[in-house]
Amino acid sequence: MQARSTEDLARSLYMALAAGDREQLDALLHPEFVGQIAEGMPFGIGGRHESPSTMRRNGWGGIARHFTARAEPERFLEIGTDRLLVTGRYRGEGRQGGTALDAAFAHLLTFEDGRIRALEQYTDTARWRDAASPLRTVLLDVNDGVATLRLNRPDQGNAINEEMTKDLAEAVSQIVETPGVRAVIISGNGSNFTMGGDVSLFAGTPPERLPHKLRRMIDAYHLAIERLTSMDAPVVAAVRGAAAGGGLGLLYVADIVIAAADARFALGYGALGLTSDGGNTWFLPRMVGLRRAQELFLLNSRLSAQEALDYGLVLRLVPDEAVEAEAAGIAAKLAAGPTRAFGAMRRMLRQSFETGLAEQLLAEVDSIVVAAGTDDAREGIAAFAAKRRPQFRGS
Repeated sequence: MQARSTEDLARSLYMALAAGDREQLDALLHPEFVGQIAEGMPFGIGGRHESPSTMRRNGWGGIARHFTARAEPERFLEIGTDRLLVTGRYRGEGRQGGTALDAAFAHLLTFEDGRIRALEQYTDTARWRDAASPLRTVLLDVNDGVATLRLNRPDQGNAINEEMTKDLAEAVSQIVETPGVRAVIISGNGSNFTMGGDVSLFAGTPPERLPHKLRRMIDAYHLAIERLTSMDAPVVAAVRGAAAGGGLGLLYVADIVIAAADARFALGYGALGLTSDGGNTWFLPRMVGLRRAQELFLLNSRLSAQEALDYGLVLRLVPDEAVEAEAAGIAAKLAAGPTRAFGAMRRMLRQSFETGLAEQLLAEVDSIVVAAGTDDAREGIAAFAAKRRPQFRGS
């Protein structure tokens, strides 16, 4: 194959992508085409996409759903007789209003029988993430099936203000809507998980406006909590420093909570003359018992990490510097599990506090019947019979 013909094919590919010309793409791509998009791309777009249809739907289609972006090739370099290195820039913007997209790329194209057999993409994924979303007070990254949601007001102890509640609701929506998310990590930048509500914001708000501001904040925050509890993907919380007030809601939605040995926990509402938000009055009595919940609310008691472990608020204590690595290891293990079955387990465990035995037994029957029809159940049973480790795909 001559170098000019590979360049012509490559140029035709970029023109077809810019025009959204599916027929031209079908003509250009080999039936056994494989696309490899850079890991670390937002919305779970990165990874291996086998077949032209999968690349159109989940690779290029994923980009088109979240960005108005165009690949602008600048240089073409022949590598041997059947490969071509194309460099250039992606330009455009995220559909959700992030920063403008301007990211360099390198594409390694492989040709076979006059068609494009493979494409490997390399690009500055950080620029894509910046363009993906207007999120500022939280950071969101999806990689290898794990979504990491990180509170990002470190200088304010990750105190929750109105902007953060909006960002949390948006970030959780993105997690739920991103294909391939199979576990979630929630953590905080800086030395604290979260100090709870931003008291300085409350103090700086005219008294007559504070009730309305709180309603707007809490409505968005509660939406995020509700969606985190109802999704299939298990949630892991990594707690360092303080976890307080409504911020404890982000611990309650987690299935696994890892905390630093010097972490500390408190409610603090009574000291402010306020009541509660973040699901504290629902989750806390179920986790620690009514008497302990009454003590924590009415006496404004604070818990050490060891006390939180003893009360059942956290699962495991590790040194401060090991918290996030421990949480990441657990999340990776969960992300390799049967995600749909995990989702059903999460929901049934929470509803068990509200249902009678007969109703719960019926829910278990309905759930396991549905699970038995999934690909993961077939794989799990086959792996058990063959005495091998199952390879779950989350479907």
